[in-house]
Amino acid sequence: MKHMVITIGCEYGAGGPEIGKRISDVLGIKYYDRDLVDQVVEQIGVDKELVQRADAGSNVLYSFETQYGPRFANLTNRVIFNQFEVIKKLAENASCVLIGRCSNYILKERRDCLNFFVYAPEEVRIQSVMEREKVSRKQADELVKYHDEMLHARYKYMTGSYRGDRKGRHMMIDSSVLGREMTARYMLQMVDLRFPD
Repeated sequence: MKHMVITIGCEYGAGGPEIGKRISDVLGIKYYDRDLVDQVVEQIGVDKELVQRADAGSNVLYSFETQYGPRFANLTNRVIFNQFEVIKKLAENASCVLIGRCSNYILKERRDCLNFFVYAPEEVRIQSVMEREKVSRKQADELVKYHDEMLHARYKYMTGSYRGDRKGRHMMIDSSVLGREMTARYMLQMVDLRFPD
């Protein structure tokens, strides 16, 4: 099998992680969602709380003086730097599916990368969050809005562009049209065409 890296950016509640897991299972390649990437970042010495604060866009002031000046302007940038390095290493080490974490942007120079973005109408996402998290409609609506704002802000801060922008994506797909299983199968057809045996 050729080396391949599949990145899936997604709206909260649109099913990106579930779709990505199905794709990785069918292809027999590694799967890394946001939590797994963060676990690797933690293993190299970045506190989980700092990762969460960086996700929320909180700048944690930090300076480490060297003969060339401060190494990082703040801990948020340090967390981002470590996440970038971890994602590059995961992509280099083995074929994999990467969920979120700006992986399409981080790996934009790789020619063996296929970048997807999964979205769905807000009402569909709210219903999905209600079922998955066992929360009220009001709570699900708040979760969708919170994650949309947080993820959009994070992506903009890290990449200078918008999360749902078609630039840097090879396919954008509404998972509510076919459902998650069929969406995964449809995306796999593109993978097969892009990486023929």
